[in-house]
Amino acid sequence: MIGIFGGTFNPVHYGHLRSALEVKDIFDLAEIRLIPSANPPHRDLPSVSAESRLKMLQLAIDQQTDLKIDDRELNRAGPSYMVDTLKSIRSEIGSQPLILFIGSDAFNQLTTWHEWQALFNYAHIVVLTRPNYHLQALNDFFSAHLSIDRTELAQNSAGKLYFQSVRQLDISATAIRDMIAQHKNPGFLLPDKVLTYIRQHQLYLR
Repeated sequence: MIGIFGGTFNPVHYGHLRSALEVKDIFDLAEIRLIPSANPPHRDLPSVSAESRLKMLQLAIDQQTDLKIDDRELNRAGPSYMVDTLKSIRSEIGSQPLILFIGSDAFNQLTTWHEWQALFNYAHIVVLTRPNYHLQALNDFFSAHLSIDRTELAQNSAGKLYFQSVRQLDISATAIRDMIAQHKNPGFLLPDKVLTYIRQHQLYLR
């Protein structure tokens, strides 16, 4: 199985990286890809360039062989619609099971995503939750795709919705940007190499 994490990674931090490693083990993934978004349709454009965000991601996983970077959204014009990304990956991997990992906040907004129902044609969706997360009532579409058996994801190439509790670190990229703008030290929230790059290029300063 192949897993993917999308995001602006503005900047990448240990919350992103820890969750990615944890689900790789939980789901016994052959690989997990981090996919930086160029033009996210559901939020403002990132405050730093795609090139800088990609470089920070490269520095963050420089010696971490369990994680890979997929930069296809940075090389594609127009809005970074996840359905287009999944369609592109599916055309390359054939019938291998593919999992899109998203947070619970993103899941609550999923019905506003471009062609959101088509996402399930190309991948499973696994919603990462905190321990003791209370699952809200699902609409009929989600209920029809819901699985409570993790092994079903490996047995099907796409189409399942699954909720997985993980040890999520309470780290926010927004909070990191605010700390840097206020000349505070965000050390130990993100890799040292990333923080050094931010300081060298004076990113996130207002």
